[in-house]
Amino acid sequence: MSQNIIIADDHPIFRSAIIQALKVHLPDIEPFEAANLKELDQILAMNSNVNLLILDLHMPGVNGFEGLAYIAKNYHDVPIIMISADEEPSIAPLSKRHGAKGFIPKSAKIPQINEAVTNVLAGKEYFPDISETDELNTGSISEADELVEKVSRLTSRQIEVFNLLAKGLLNKQIAYQMDVTEATIKAHLTAIMRKLEVRNRTEVVLIANKISINQYSN
Repeated sequence: MSQNIIIADDHPIFRSAIIQALKVHLPDIEPFEAANLKELDQILAMNSNVNLLILDLHMPGVNGFEGLAYIAKNYHDVPIIMISADEEPSIAPLSKRHGAKGFIPKSAKIPQINEAVTNVLAGKEYFPDISETDELNTGSISEADELVEKVSRLTSRQIEVFNLLAKGLLNKQIAYQMDVTEATIKAHLTAIMRKLEVRNRTEVVLIANKISINQYSN
């Protein structure tokens, strides 16, 4: 039986390399590719039998663990392996906290990638480099963790708007970049403020900044 595996990363060469490596180990896989959260959301919405998602920590339109928290919340039956070029020690345990079933650095060799995929497909977890000390150091829920969970309530398009707001873009600039009307952006902003339980645009930006600064510092 084929395994449906999504590779979500904004670098096509990396996606292709992962797919080729996996096909040697699992020749019957059916690969899907996503370059951003919007594409990933569309693939998941259209495919109810995804066996595994390999998700880059830093994808366009998302800030760190926002994408992971969103997918884990909305597609909780899909096991996720996080990948990252950033090998900060806190990333693996924080990935686990936000819903991932495994973590591998982008520097991992093919045997380690295959081991991680095999374990997670079998219903196990794969966090070989997490020590008890790492678990203890990230044991308490930080303000950034709570904010990431709030952001996971947003839709994928609202998350994109949220992060463009954080970059200081005006509504009309966001509308142009996302190829929608300014009225659509205003509607998204209203929904974002309601879901994040804030009153204005400034508070939305403050939340984004707190996540960006603090989420790896547990």
